[in-house]
Amino acid sequence: MPILSLTDIKKSYIDEETIKSASLIVEERDKIGLIGVNGSGKSTLFNIITENISYDHGEIFRKKDLKIGYLEQQLNLNVNGNIYENCLYIFRDLIELEKRLRAQEEIIAENPSNLEEELNKYQKLQDEFHERDGYSYHSKIRGTLIGLGFSEDDFEKEISTLSGGQKSRVALAMLLLEEADILLLDEPTNHLDIGAISWLEKYLKEINKAVILISHDRYFLNNIVGKIVLLENGLTKTYNGNYDNYIKQRKKDFEVLKRQYEDQQKEIKRQEEIIKRYLNLGRDRFIKQGKSRKKMLDRMQKIEMPKDNKKTNLRFSTNKVSGKDVLRIENLSKSFGDHLVFENLNAEVYKGDKIGLIGPNGVGKSTLFKIIEGGLQPDTGEVIIGSNVDIAYFYQEMDNLNLENTVMDEIWDEFPKLEHFDIRKYLAEFLFVGDDIFKSISELSGGERGRLSLLKIMLKGANFLVLDEPTNHLDIDSKEILEDALDKYDGTVLSISHDRYFLNKTSNKIFEMTSTGINVFLGDYDYYVEKTTVTEDFDDEYVSKTEIAKKKKEDREEREKNKKLRKEREAIEKEIEKLEEELSTIDEKLADNNTYEDYELANELSKSRETLANTLEELYENWMELEES
Repeated sequence: MPILSLTDIKKSYIDEETIKSASLIVEERDKIGLIGVNGSGKSTLFNIITENISYDHGEIFRKKDLKIGYLEQQLNLNVNGNIYENCLYIFRDLIELEKRLRAQEEIIAENPSNLEEELNKYQKLQDEFHERDGYSYHSKIRGTLIGLGFSEDDFEKEISTLSGGQKSRVALAMLLLEEADILLLDEPTNHLDIGAISWLEKYLKEINKAVILISHDRYFLNNIVGKIVLLENGLTKTYNGNYDNYIKQRKKDFEVLKRQYEDQQKEIKRQEEIIKRYLNLGRDRFIKQGKSRKKMLDRMQKIEMPKDNKKTNLRFSTNKVSGKDVLRIENLSKSFGDHLVFENLNAEVYKGDKIGLIGPNGVGKSTLFKIIEGGLQPDTGEVIIGSNVDIAYFYQEMDNLNLENTVMDEIWDEFPKLEHFDIRKYLAEFLFVGDDIFKSISELSGGERGRLSLLKIMLKGANFLVLDEPTNHLDIDSKEILEDALDKYDGTVLSISHDRYFLNKTSNKIFEMTSTGINVFLGDYDYYVEKTTVTEDFDDEYVSKTEIAKKKKEDREEREKNKKLRKEREAIEKEIEKLEEELSTIDEKLADNNTYEDYELANELSKSRETLANTLEELYENWMELEES
């Protein structure tokens, strides 16, 4: 039974219709991914659900006493308290109940005259405290904070001393500790390292609550959600399954819609030719029929040509070929004051390597990049750049952009030999069009700055890309464009990333960085997980092999089923083509004046046409059923 439903929700700001028609059904324990490009209205929808903003049209049903937890509501932290005290605030009612319980214990200890009555009060308080799991709230706080990457030494840190990322993690911890029926999480993996993201995945999968996630982390979505809701052009569409299932269905929908569009265009063209013939005959009867067909054609609901969202034309090329040895790190160490960041780092990067550099927050990954660039000096060891190596850097802070520059000037300053026309062309390929090119860098969103930084790297033609969280601020479509570009790039790549989907798509090696060294894994992220996950016992391995055999059988059966469906579909398509030709021939005869001088022939042709049209309609319905199966 639904605990929340939205039906045909509309929301406009002045003249801009942000949400045209959004519908959503949430049931208990549903795990839903809400996706869409940046600016599509996802956060607006969250604010409508939480009643932070109003909506213009539609209906919202909420289960009685429905409790909704929203991350944005929790960002107002108590700056005068520490991390642990802020989390304790979530349990303030329970703490008050505990105080009443302790006070009642003191009353009983004083041995009052009405002891039996006081004992009954104590029992009621104790039952309520036990029912609300009052004995475990300290362990819940501790487990949640540690899971999200805090150490016990961090618990006493004042909120006022924390970074923005740390405050966001505290807010997320408070939200997870809340008693809520639905959790609304807007990019919850921001500021989390891979270990904390994995913990959060497990937590969200197991909790007895509904969860709606706004996330660009496709790996995260794959591991949690059972539904994907796409918000696109102000409209919602729901897909069952995880993100990968959504991609398959989306591709299938695109092909079906494209075929429907093409078929409709053929039919429109055919009808227009018939109408033209009727009107050219000049007789009232045919002119009337032609006008009637024209009205029917005008009333036809036209299918729009489906558009591929991937607009950015990102391609990395190299201006020269590097030597085989691209980078060597030897016995590297770095400290800041008394704080040792890392020591004994050793690694080699070879031409053509696509390396994902992973490790917990604070282990010094960005520091290592700055040493490679030459902006920082190591305490010991050295970084050796190979021969003919030309490096381009991307930093997540994007501090290589001049905030006072316009978009146009930022490219021109870096590449003064480029013609004005060429710069505008490149910027247009990266979705900077019209007046966008005259915006100052300070006005741009994180995603826009990311695209501009990637354009600068593309134009440089470097043969070694060093990328620090390149997918931060990018929407899913932009991430996929970047992944395709890196896959086709013939140079060398070293990327820091917490995006495991990105790592799988772009890496042939994983460097796991610790404070005391770098561990090398010759594969993608899934290979790294496989090699670092300990198998508990033989039974687990046996079950795994059984599951693999079962999966192979299911895949084989699926392929055979698809083959059969394809043959059936092709046979129907041939029959449709044959009947359409016959129908066209009859229409030509019916359009001939001589036909109507022979009443019997005209009548016979009309009956034949009706039969063919009915058969054709049935065939189209059968074809559509096969397309959707």
